[in-house]
Amino acid sequence: MSLDKMVCMGRLPRAAILCFSLLFRFAAAQVIEFENHGLKYQTLTHNGVTVMFAVLPTHLREFTIMQVAVSNGSTAPYVVRPEDFYYVRNAGDPVEAAHAESVVATLMQKGTGGDVVKLISTYEMALYGIPHMRSTNGYESRRQAALAFGSSKIRAAATAAAVAFVQAKLAPGETTDGAIFLPTEGKQLGSGHLEVRTNTDIFDFNPE
Repeated sequence: MSLDKMVCMGRLPRAAILCFSLLFRFAAAQVIEFENHGLKYQTLTHNGVTVMFAVLPTHLREFTIMQVAVSNGSTAPYVVRPEDFYYVRNAGDPVEAAHAESVVATLMQKGTGGDVVKLISTYEMALYGIPHMRSTNGYESRRQAALAFGSSKIRAAATAAAVAFVQAKLAPGETTDGAIFLPTEGKQLGSGHLEVRTNTDIFDFNPE
């Protein structure tokens, strides 16, 4: 099931579901905004590929965190990477998302068990709060792999790494999700907007 269909299902009234369906069908290049469990989401479709994100209400050390999901509704494979995500500030240079490896390294060097617990609980609360959100190649499958590690410290680091959005090659019909970490020195993002620049498309979202 594609991300656009999953987002529109759940407890939404029938009229709202029909509205979302029509918007996705006839205005695929238009940003759609909605709220779920107190989080403000934006979703945008280009050439059958849908990107959805929300800024999470917590920081991790020097990072601002975004929950991201990408669904490939096209007929060809699609590659997306964490470094494809930028926050373009109205004043100042764009902020490029950090690589998953550098985030995990920061957690191992400076983080505490509380940081890992906060990261995981915040992300899971957002992810599982989306009605019928079932990622085929995302956090849940990575989390299950992390549980195989024996050492508790290594297992915690692996679970934190499972949260991070990683490069994925999505086959048609596949969906992935993860957390994007923007290095903001623990400060607010400020006014600006998110851009996702893949090899073939630019997803330009509304200002925050």
